[in-house]
Amino acid sequence: MNTILAVTLGYLIGSVPFAFLMTRGRGIDLRHVGSGNVGAANVLRTTGVPSAAIVMLLDSLKGSVAVLAAQAVTTGAAAPVAAGIASILGHIYPVWLRFHGGKGVATAAGVFGVLAPIALLIASGVFVLTICITRFISAGSVAAALALAIAAAATGAPGAVVTGTVGAALIILSRHRANLVRLAAGTERRIGLRLFEQRR
Repeated sequence: MNTILAVTLGYLIGSVPFAFLMTRGRGIDLRHVGSGNVGAANVLRTTGVPSAAIVMLLDSLKGSVAVLAAQAVTTGAAAPVAAGIASILGHIYPVWLRFHGGKGVATAAGVFGVLAPIALLIASGVFVLTICITRFISAGSVAAALALAIAAAATGAPGAVVTGTVGAALIILSRHRANLVRLAAGTERRIGLRLFEQRR
């Protein structure tokens, strides 16, 4: 019963649409501009770095809070991992926005910042380095997701946590299918220009 409670809370915590709430106050509905995703990357494109940084922090906190809440009401590693994955899915498919959310990268970072901090540190380095080299947020996200799973296994994280990183990586890769197609075609948008500046 406690595991069910933890997973349910994880989903509800993850589904709080901070990106949507922040930009909606400025008259922007992220579902209808830019990439259409309700996440920090689309906030960066539409409203700039400060807002995107705040949203990224809040989205990360969702994942951390979901895991910590699960750890408080359950024992073992499996339930917190399940709650963390539920928070990622809540971010991607929020009930409040008719299941139209973001891509789960920042929320996943919050989850594994608690469950596998060393692996997350390595993945964060891969994320930053990939973006610096390519200037593609999507490339950094995909590379970091893969690096997280590899690093978790390499650093001796519990089996349930390693399984969680693999699951999170598969979810994030699935959410970036269109980006990967655009990267292969050379049409993916690089970081550096805001959406409304590009339309001038």
